[in-house]
Amino acid sequence: MCSLPYLKKHNQLETEHQDQHSQRCRRAGSTSLKTIDMKKVKFINRYGDVYFFTLKEDGNISWEGDFKYCRFGYPNDYEKALEAFQDRYITSISCETFKEVVHIYDSEKRENVFKDILPLVTSKTDCINMVDPSGGPYITHGIDMGNLDESLRGYIVKEFKPTENGYEIICWEQK
Repeated sequence: MCSLPYLKKHNQLETEHQDQHSQRCRRAGSTSLKTIDMKKVKFINRYGDVYFFTLKEDGNISWEGDFKYCRFGYPNDYEKALEAFQDRYITSISCETFKEVVHIYDSEKRENVFKDILPLVTSKTDCINMVDPSGGPYITHGIDMGNLDESLRGYIVKEFKPTENGYEIICWEQK
């Protein structure tokens, strides 16, 4: 049903996307970073908007600033799509494998292989996993905050919780 080249190409594209994101973070252009102390970082984006990142004692990071012009991302919810896939195609497939397989694209036919299942993948709108203020910084699930400032190295983004002045970045500490 699904050939190995589809999965290899998908994994290669995902790796290339992550590498490109890391390069964009390092190039940052006309942004400015200043480590105020080992627990607070000031970031000025290309439009002059100022953001502060403060490491909290619980291992999370407070992110404050102006989020008036901002994009947000939500993780996919695969539950209904997985059930339909198991009913129609394969009954024994792990959720992790399914997450890769359902997004396979056939470039010759110019369509998704499982176009009947893909619309059943929805968003979990109660969980934010990406925040991208206009002008940066783009921060998403799985990113090491050390890409923003070395003092935050090892704090891996899990999700975001809205606060009065911005967001609390919930992290997995990798130190």
